[in-house]
Amino acid sequence: MRRPAVLTAVFVIAAVLAACSMGQRVDLGGPSAGNLIAAIAGEPDQLDPQKTTAYFSFEVLENVFDTLVEPDENLEMKPALAESWQVSPDHLTWTFHLRPGVTWQDGSPFSADDVVYSYRRIIDDKLANADKLGAVREVSAPDPATVVITLARPTPNLLTNLGGFKGMAIVQRHNVESGQIATHPVGTGPFAFAGRKSGDSITLMANKKYWGPAPKLPGVTFRFISEPSTALSALQAGEIDWTDNIPPQRVEQLKGDDSIHLAVIPSNDYWYLALNEARKPWNDVRVRQAIAYAIDRAAIVQATSYGTATANQLAIPKGNPWYTPYDRYRHDVGRATDLLRQAGVGHQSLDMLVTGDYPETVTAAQIIADNLAAVGITVNIRTVDFATWLDEQNSGHFDMLMMGWLGNIDPDDFYYAQHHTDGSSNAQKFSDPEVDRLLDAGRSEVDRTVRKDDYARAATIIADKVSYIFLYNASVIQAWTTNLHGYTARRDGAVRFRTAWLETGSTP
Repeated sequence: MRRPAVLTAVFVIAAVLAACSMGQRVDLGGPSAGNLIAAIAGEPDQLDPQKTTAYFSFEVLENVFDTLVEPDENLEMKPALAESWQVSPDHLTWTFHLRPGVTWQDGSPFSADDVVYSYRRIIDDKLANADKLGAVREVSAPDPATVVITLARPTPNLLTNLGGFKGMAIVQRHNVESGQIATHPVGTGPFAFAGRKSGDSITLMANKKYWGPAPKLPGVTFRFISEPSTALSALQAGEIDWTDNIPPQRVEQLKGDDSIHLAVIPSNDYWYLALNEARKPWNDVRVRQAIAYAIDRAAIVQATSYGTATANQLAIPKGNPWYTPYDRYRHDVGRATDLLRQAGVGHQSLDMLVTGDYPETVTAAQIIADNLAAVGITVNIRTVDFATWLDEQNSGHFDMLMMGWLGNIDPDDFYYAQHHTDGSSNAQKFSDPEVDRLLDAGRSEVDRTVRKDDYARAATIIADKVSYIFLYNASVIQAWTTNLHGYTARRDGAVRFRTAWLETGSTP
């Protein structure tokens, strides 16, 4: 999910640009010569794709690691490291045939044993995405080119679980067991890790051993620029080639700027509030409902996204085939006050955990503090870096927090880890037997109509009982130089530069 970093190199580039024609990208030479320069809003918390849950990490690692299968632009699963697969009639055995000739970026051969090791690591070490493999009974490699996954129950979304995002990346055993994955990850993807400057950048170089079409870029340098206006200025000045850190208030204006390419893509991403149900009085559903009524979603959407997002009271957006209509929590201070009175709750102080690495959480917190003051709740906003935010969330050290879930595809991605009693990301400690039953059923139901009904009912209970207070569905907003070709912004937020290339202009 989502540190200041405008460094000396930027000023050097700017100085050189001043001597060049407008719009011409300047190459300073060195090991990063010709690289695409991409600005992201924060620094990856770590480089182990199976351990991180940070979007900044996935932006980089998307280009380093592969999954068994992967989503195309329409979020349909297609071959990646596996070139084909079969499913048994009882839906309990999946046989994957691996792509021949794949090697790791260090030149060592890739085989089915690597897949078995990767999935067993996630399961046995109970890593962040262990729930994605919750139905797996056995993973085996009958030969170096074949992987067989045996399930305890039918799992209609298995392909999405295996390839929906890079948290399920296939990792190299030696890279993990040597401890090098934390500082020098080795994958099978189109770009190989080349180096990291803490607080500044990560550089990748083209993987000449890549199993797919050879990357057209010599490499990609990801710079960490936390301030959106700084990132945009750098793009407009030609100092960087691509960024997804765009000030939302500039979107309308930028639509008429021919010097850059702007993409605003509706996404499945959602942003939410969560109250810690392990603490009083937030364990009382009436208090949580009161807060859901007290907040003004329209004001939050306007403040955080300048109208580029869409308010929603559930996770899944309108237009998605799994969408469920729901509009119980209109902004109603009177209703909120009545619920607090029924719960016997007077004035309260609330610790709200947000992170400056995701500026929308800080902006929203100010609106929420004003909203809740009207019902007698004082909000103490605690702003930390994202690594600390994760630690505080995982240790339950918060009353309320705000964050987003990005890159969701299947309905299971939107609800199970977050709201099942045993969910791996259920930091708010929500527990409801009926929700558990429905989410479990959704994981094994092969009839799409029945499955959709299961998720609709579960989502409604989740909102009624306020496991999350859903706020809005964001858009994917990215911009890049007109010299960048072969790149497409995606609804799932995946940043893939494997087919991108930079058109070179005249030299200064």
